[in-house]
Amino acid sequence: MDEERALYIVRAGEAGAIERVLRDYSDKHRATFKFEPTDEDKRKKLCEGIFKVLVKDVPTTCQVSCLEVLRILSRDKKILVPVTTKENLQILLRLAKLHESDDSLEKVSEFPVIVESLKCLCNIVFNSQMAQQLSLELNLAAKLCNLLRKCKDRKFINDIKCFDLRLLFLLSLLHTDIRSQLRYELQGLPLLTQILESAFSIKWTDEYESAIDHNGPPLPPQETDCAIEALKALFNVTVDSWKVHKESDSHQFRVMAAVLRHCLLIVGPTEDKTEELHSNAVNLLSNVPVSCLDVLICPLTHEETAQEATTPDELPSDKTAEKDTALTNNAMVYNGMNMEAIHVLLSFMEKRIDKGSSYREGLTPVLSLLTECSRAHRNIRKFLKDQVLPPLRDVTNRPEVGSTVRNKLVRLMTHVDLGVKQIAAEFLFVLCKERVFASTTEKEYSYLRSGVKNDWLKRSVVAPYCDFDALETWEGGREELLKPMGLKPDGTITPLEEALSQYSVIEETSSDTD
Repeated sequence: MDEERALYIVRAGEAGAIERVLRDYSDKHRATFKFEPTDEDKRKKLCEGIFKVLVKDVPTTCQVSCLEVLRILSRDKKILVPVTTKENLQILLRLAKLHESDDSLEKVSEFPVIVESLKCLCNIVFNSQMAQQLSLELNLAAKLCNLLRKCKDRKFINDIKCFDLRLLFLLSLLHTDIRSQLRYELQGLPLLTQILESAFSIKWTDEYESAIDHNGPPLPPQETDCAIEALKALFNVTVDSWKVHKESDSHQFRVMAAVLRHCLLIVGPTEDKTEELHSNAVNLLSNVPVSCLDVLICPLTHEETAQEATTPDELPSDKTAEKDTALTNNAMVYNGMNMEAIHVLLSFMEKRIDKGSSYREGLTPVLSLLTECSRAHRNIRKFLKDQVLPPLRDVTNRPEVGSTVRNKLVRLMTHVDLGVKQIAAEFLFVLCKERVFASTTEKEYSYLRSGVKNDWLKRSVVAPYCDFDALETWEGGREELLKPMGLKPDGTITPLEEALSQYSVIEETSSDTD
């Protein structure tokens, strides 16, 4: 009934009446994502009618109402087949200021029309294969990059920038050919990196170092959304960038890695937005050549060096906040290098482990990133080893029992997902310089505890528990540790029946009398 009334007014009414009826339709169906199949033909005709209105000279408010209804209707894939034509897409491109003849964004009154047109294009391109093909023919990616350059240094147009980036992400996701065009022909890598710099308001203190205000306000919501969309588009552009062949490429990737370091050290308007921001930054860092990831750490400034030299005990007793800050800063410094970004990545990894679900999608990217960083950069590896694998002093508990990062990673090594299991083991193995301790007894201990058949995985399990600093503690608790395992001093294993009978005797003699 709503479609019939709206269609009648759209066909016969004047601009004011069309605006009112379409505004009512939009308000009523704003949250509608499933439509009645019986009204499919009416919705198709309504779409066609709206396109006919959009080519006329109607007021801006009427254009916005038409586009809002078109955006709602474009959620239904079935009705897009007859309305997705080259002529109709060109109408939307013109309204979105994606036409070649448009060279400025001066009229603020037109901004709502541009935003709604971009939203419609996002829906139509995502839901229609015909629109995806036409976007290649119309060279939509180049038009979007041109609009981004107009928006780059402008304020108060974040919505335009955000939906431009979202459409660019969708195009590069659905068409792999567009990725190389964006990367080389359209210079998408420096362009999108500059969009991130603008969103984060970065001020460079050195070639690859930015000023971080730890006491500054959170990133505004609109800037956060723009940054997230830019990170997703950049991921698609750089998805195949494993090797650096040119010096210019290396420089550009280092700049991008420095921007991503800044991204890791700031927070969004909410905790969820911060996690989403950091998650996309981690995904993009996985595409950066590992040789360029050294910019994630940087030498301490003079102020940071002086602050690190100040121990908490040297501060007055009434300065609790300063003591906490000193402790935090000291924990993020290694060998004269600022390790804040690596510490954030480690905390992010631990949060993903604590979630307990979607390990392959949520955990393996950050684990892989930390593994490759550790393998290629000595300072990062040694810092992570200090944080994850401190000297083992207590060997009376099982390695998977406890709440430390070490315990959590060992528990992952018995995960049902082989990919998760292997990357957790590889991370620990790399932290120990990929060396295996030669003690037969410790090897057998690790093998028994892990229960893993793969030889490579066995070697990686050994490494975290071969801390040479803890050998004295290991020798002291050796008998207590091996007794319940049924492992003899010569390295052989007690028969299962004998071990069970001994365990039963121990249980009876040590049971409580209460």
